[in-house]
Amino acid sequence: MKEDMRCCVSHPEAISKVAKFWLSNLNSFHNSLSINLKVNAGFQVICSSNLSSEEIMLKILNRRWTLMNPDTKIHQIKVSSLQTQQNFGSLGKKITYSNNPHPSLGENIRKWHESSFYIVRDDLLHPLVNGNKARKLDALIPLVEDHLGTDVVTCGGCQSAHAAAVAVSCAERGLKAHLLLRGEQPQILTGYNLISMLYGNVTYVPRSIYANREELLSSHANSIGGSVVSLDHLLKASSNHNSMKSKFIDIEKEWSSNSKKTIIINEGAGDAIALPGLIRLVQYLSQDHILGKDQALKIIVDAGTGTTAVGLGIGALCLGLPWEVTAVMLADTIEGYKKKEQSLISELCRCFDLPMMHTGIVNWVERQHPRKFGNVLKGEIEACQQIAQETGVLVDPIYTLAGWELASQLSQQERKGGAKVVMLHTGGTLGMFGLAQRYKSYF
Repeated sequence: MKEDMRCCVSHPEAISKVAKFWLSNLNSFHNSLSINLKVNAGFQVICSSNLSSEEIMLKILNRRWTLMNPDTKIHQIKVSSLQTQQNFGSLGKKITYSNNPHPSLGENIRKWHESSFYIVRDDLLHPLVNGNKARKLDALIPLVEDHLGTDVVTCGGCQSAHAAAVAVSCAERGLKAHLLLRGEQPQILTGYNLISMLYGNVTYVPRSIYANREELLSSHANSIGGSVVSLDHLLKASSNHNSMKSKFIDIEKEWSSNSKKTIIINEGAGDAIALPGLIRLVQYLSQDHILGKDQALKIIVDAGTGTTAVGLGIGALCLGLPWEVTAVMLADTIEGYKKKEQSLISELCRCFDLPMMHTGIVNWVERQHPRKFGNVLKGEIEACQQIAQETGVLVDPIYTLAGWELASQLSQQERKGGAKVVMLHTGGTLGMFGLAQRYKSYF
């Protein structure tokens, strides 16, 4: 077996430590190792498995990763409220922000009681790849490499951050990305669309054809030639560590006569293979010198497909953390997001042979100002501009402004000794270029 096809454990000592911490804090074990775990009285999780929690964590995290390490920067945003004079003599309130890029973490988090929230700067992970996309691809890209993939096919909108992330990540590793983008080619390429064109092979697809994504992806993958394999098959094979070597040998024999091996990645990478990267992030953040394992936290994240939020929720659950994951719904109804949550969890458990049932690991909430997905409301560009000028942090009105607004609101409600607020900045910088074209009057 080739050296680069071996899975490795990232920080095995840390995995063992947090897993043992979780084990030691469970209320009870039944003879069948059926575990009932209640978290914050907000939901109940029923786990029934012959595996210990340490074995479960190893099953999920024992693999190669795209990111050399899961590290990320954490800043602290102080929120101040000032009274201002409005028209006709009425008083208004103006919110201002300031940024501490080097806050004291660990035990010092408990000592801070002024209105503020922490921001996980995953937007700084890569200059061209969104933070949440980098986390989703963290386990996915090595899986493609380990199974001798040569080509990847995926789809998205014209300004798809996902498509651009796949194109860049594949190009960096010698893989060829085929991107099926919805709609017509713009007159001027910019933002994620420009990056997709530079790094990948772009095909624009009429909206009527794009509506059937599954058939579209399969048809295009078959047109490339060679073998076509689903991510579900790859994940199932990689999770069975005992027979990993034999599976790789079988795959090599099966594909020995084919020059191309094409892997299909669904729109948004909203599959179970996207979850380990988020669980790995939670493990990193829960270290004692960062956010710790004992401090109650409210984790805020914007939700497109909802995959990032579900991954964070599973990570917090598996590590027994007193963290509440709240996702701001942007692109679907609460019923749709709950259905997606259940689907992802079921898929993960099936692929890793984990007979576990979870309900309500994510708190799904409406955006402060709901609207049809993709629309920008008057004043939101100015809000992004204010935040950028006062803190040096760039948020966008489609995604991350929604998370920022909720984090700011919750931080002002924070009470001494209560839960601290943490926002995950998922990225989105390049999306502003496309918005500047679409909403010219707002810029």
